[in-house]
Amino acid sequence: MAKKKVSIDYTSKDFNSIKKSLIDYAQRYYPEVYQDFNEASFGSLMIDTVSYVGDILSYYLDYQVNESFLQTASEKKNIINLSRQLGYKFHEIASSAGEISLYVLIPTNEFGVGPDSDYYPIVRQGSVFSTDQGNNFILTEDIRFDDPANEIVVGRIDPTTGVPTHYAVRSSGKVVSGNIIERRYDIDDFVRFRRLNLEANHVVEIISVEDTDGNNYYQVSNLVQNVVHKSFPNKSNNSETVKEILRPIMVPRRFTFEYDGENYYLQFGFGSEDELTIDPVADPSSVSLKLHGRDYISDIDLDPSKLMSSDTLGISPSNTQLKIVYRRNTNSNPNAPSGAIRNLSNIVMDFVDLLSLNSTKANGVRGSLEVNNLDPIVGSSVSPSNEEIKQRAISYFATQNRAVTLNDYEAMVYSMPTKYGSIFRCNVILDQDSFKRNLNLYVLTSDQNNKLIAANDTLKENLRFWISNYKMINDTIDIVDGKIVNIGINFEIISDPDFNKADIYAKCISVLKEKLKNPLQMGDPFYLTDVYYELNRIRGVVDTQNVFLVNKNGGIYSNVGYNVAENLSPDGRYLACPANVCFEIKFPNVDIKGTVR
Repeated sequence: MAKKKVSIDYTSKDFNSIKKSLIDYAQRYYPEVYQDFNEASFGSLMIDTVSYVGDILSYYLDYQVNESFLQTASEKKNIINLSRQLGYKFHEIASSAGEISLYVLIPTNEFGVGPDSDYYPIVRQGSVFSTDQGNNFILTEDIRFDDPANEIVVGRIDPTTGVPTHYAVRSSGKVVSGNIIERRYDIDDFVRFRRLNLEANHVVEIISVEDTDGNNYYQVSNLVQNVVHKSFPNKSNNSETVKEILRPIMVPRRFTFEYDGENYYLQFGFGSEDELTIDPVADPSSVSLKLHGRDYISDIDLDPSKLMSSDTLGISPSNTQLKIVYRRNTNSNPNAPSGAIRNLSNIVMDFVDLLSLNSTKANGVRGSLEVNNLDPIVGSSVSPSNEEIKQRAISYFATQNRAVTLNDYEAMVYSMPTKYGSIFRCNVILDQDSFKRNLNLYVLTSDQNNKLIAANDTLKENLRFWISNYKMINDTIDIVDGKIVNIGINFEIISDPDFNKADIYAKCISVLKEKLKNPLQMGDPFYLTDVYYELNRIRGVVDTQNVFLVNKNGGIYSNVGYNVAENLSPDGRYLACPANVCFEIKFPNVDIKGTVR
């Protein structure tokens, strides 16, 4: 006789429900074998034990299932790993960045009427400054004290004659938090997908990775990517505006920099040195199209970050020593309040021609160096919460590190590193006359006086390479010079008879200069109501009668003419601005005039 099939209830998961199901099962199917259900019996002990084991197994089963999905995961390490699957790169602590001011005393020249220009020092990039709390900050650019924009005042005078003996010069530069660390790691026999643990905390970025043969390894966003954009010094005549040029290179030796919630590590591919047959200089004729004897092409997909036809996700180092240089924060809170950076930790100072200088005076310049930060240097000192990581990962997956909206493109333009040139104003406009997704990117940069100028060709070429990493593959972008319209302001006000008209006029000019010292955003209208508002707020101004705008063009101004009367709104409240135009008051001292009655 076949054994009767017994239905089992698999929904019992906790201790009580499992115990109840076991007792019901025994009473129903083994009534003659097991009858002692006393709590003190050996049978009850076995039922309790099995129920306890079942409860524990159910708990870990539910836990593992929950930790397998981003929405329900609770452990930060698992959330980080799941976020990585969506392409989101988690950073535990961001670095802080800001500006510092440096001061030196320069001896007077032989005529005693100014600083001796031969003793202007250069504080080199990489110099380290610190706070009393131990936070270090690294200089990211050379600070030249011979810059004509620096502030110069009398620093010391001869107590007998009153003649200046030294001049104090103030210059400024950008700094970023952290220390530069150099470590060496011995690498043994070849291992596929080698993972190298840095065994350090608060690591912000990998600066360089080099082996004993002089081969450089490049950081990429994922191991499939085998093309990076490398910067080279710009030796053309516009190097003052654009210091470096971006160019694409192929990188068979590469790695990804990962953080799993506990450790920082470098992840390499599975290729070996024997398989390296790729020329690092990409030849489009040999890598863009591969027919392999066919007279047709079936695959038309093109990934601009992957040009090698035979790739192994990068070369994994073997039987060598890696020199890894990275930057790490010295503290979990990398921020610094105003005036906190006061210490000189490791300063590299040069002179243009040291051999021709008096050593005593040169050493005096070195010893006079002081540092301070007038503004707070801030970053993110709080690690994102679990819920924040989840939301960022979901949002990141939707864009896939691509510029999707027009605002995305603008943010991407402004985020280009300054060493490749700086875009001061930009606007992205969809070309309505184009059948494709053609975008017109209008750009303007600024000169040393913060005045708008057109971007040079090198800057636009760097920008083209920069945005090619992030733009949608079906977007075409034309980088075009924006237009500058210089305007002037004439106003008429009525003053209080009890106030001095000259004082009121000076105050009006000062207020408008401060309000309008920066050019408007490209495409933003100029609101005359803002001028009325600022003038009427000034003490002694009874009323603002009129505000007129005039176009300044030709000569020292922009050559772009603009009809103010035709583009003024019907109610006279604002001056309309085309999307590719930026309004600027170029010379506030002469372009802002008024009449006081």
